Amino acid sequence: MINIKDLPDEELFTAGHTACPGCGVALVVRNLMKVLGKDTVVYLPANCLLVFSATYPLDAFKVPYLHLLFENSAVAAGAIRRALKRLGKEHVNVVALAGDGGTADIGMQALSGAAERNEDIIYVMVDNEAYMNTGIQRSGSTPFGAWTTTTPVGKKVMGKTEHKKDVMKIMMAHDVPYAATASPAFPADMLKKFEKAKNKEGFRFLQIYTTCPTGWRAPSEKTITLAKMAVETGIFPLLEYENGLLTVNYRPKGKYTLEEYLKIQGRFRHFTPEMVEEVKRWIDMRWKWIRTIEEGQKVVSGGE
Repeated sequence: MINIKDLPDEELFTAGHTACPGCGVALVVRNLMKVLGKDTVVYLPANCLLVFSATYPLDAFKVPYLHLLFENSAVAAGAIRRALKRLGKEHVNVVALAGDGGTADIGMQALSGAAERNEDIIYVMVDNEAYMNTGIQRSGSTPFGAWTTTTPVGKKVMGKTEHKKDVMKIMMAHDVPYAATASPAFPADMLKKFEKAKNKEGFRFLQIYTTCPTGWRAPSEKTITLAKMAVETGIFPLLEYENGLLTVNYRPKGKYTLEEYLKIQGRFRHFTPEMVEEVKRWIDMRWKWIRTIEEGQKVVSGGE
């Protein structure tokens, strides 16, 4: 398995782009491209990544890339794959790099179809939990209670009233060959998952927690701290679905409290004790589901 020391020096996602300070997307994509290598074609829908890295003359990608529409990342990537096969270039990696809005909302139909057809592509959801590029609007991946420009904080309604959509669970329901969540705060785990996705065939899905200091109203120097806190508080579990089995890659050790995680981010500054308890209830519910799946797998496999 690849580790940080094995990463090549060559940059396929270069400096000089216009990402905000502390952007988690830029950090993740830089390392992803080092793992995938030169033989890669990238599809970019409308998202922050497209705007800050693929607008002339500030072109950060050193591999071919294509942009069409917001909602068709999975379809476009599948079409690129089929064209490459016709050209005898089956060794080339095809990766779609879409945001949470373009995945959990606008692109869900195309994503589901590609997963069901088992298109031979890597689909990466860079999850910064809102439509950041267009002005910080809520998405299906925005967490409960978060302030956005379309979920303002008032006297009666304070932030988003719904919980975050579980796209990882949706991909598991499609029984894809490989699906995983990752965080840049756990680089060894993230790089391992990048490499696994590269080496497998069929539809591969990665959901990466990507801190957005601008949209979250958080200090830019807290990018990695927040990514670590999200995992440690149980908000963002590190999971892997492979060969029909779910694996928990890291179990929270209680190094941070939920309150500490929320306090750093201005999008949660209006939280009441009742809202904090609601988030805790949601976290407990998700982990209960994860443990139920784990126990069920043990029974099926005859384990203890």
